[in-house]
Amino acid sequence: MKLEEIFQSKIFKDIILWIGCFIIFLIIFGLGTIVGIKKANFSNQWDKNYHRNFAGPQKGFMDDFRNLDKRDFMQIHGIFGEIIKIGDQDIVIQGKDNIEKVILINKDTIIKEFRKTIAIKDLKLHSFVIIIGEPDNQGQIEANLIRLLPPLPDQASLREASPYIH
Repeated sequence: MKLEEIFQSKIFKDIILWIGCFIIFLIIFGLGTIVGIKKANFSNQWDKNYHRNFAGPQKGFMDDFRNLDKRDFMQIHGIFGEIIKIGDQDIVIQGKDNIEKVILINKDTIIKEFRKTIAIKDLKLHSFVIIIGEPDNQGQIEANLIRLLPPLPDQASLREASPYIH
């Protein structure tokens, strides 16, 4: 078989076509990789360029979190649970793992039910609340905010309302 016949054969043309397609595929894949690396580098540097672009913190947001000892974080503690006792200036909450916590309420404590501010006398036993406050020396939480949660619907009304609950 002569060299000229090899170049003219269908098999040779198919091999050249496949090699060309493979080279084009490698070029496209390489360009996609380069674009991906550029996007990843941009995303990685976003917090450092935020101030320059949008007048954010001078050293970027993440610098504040790297230097935790310089931050002035509010010491907030909270609990979620059921009211099991209501006193004049305190309530007892049964929280996670049936742990009871005494919550102290003072004149600055905000008690909210939806958007309405309520008083301690409006709280009811077995209601669920979220408390945000600070602990005192006795392990009690001095409440800053008490959020009364809406009552849970009973199981019977849930079954009537939804065909998916059994």
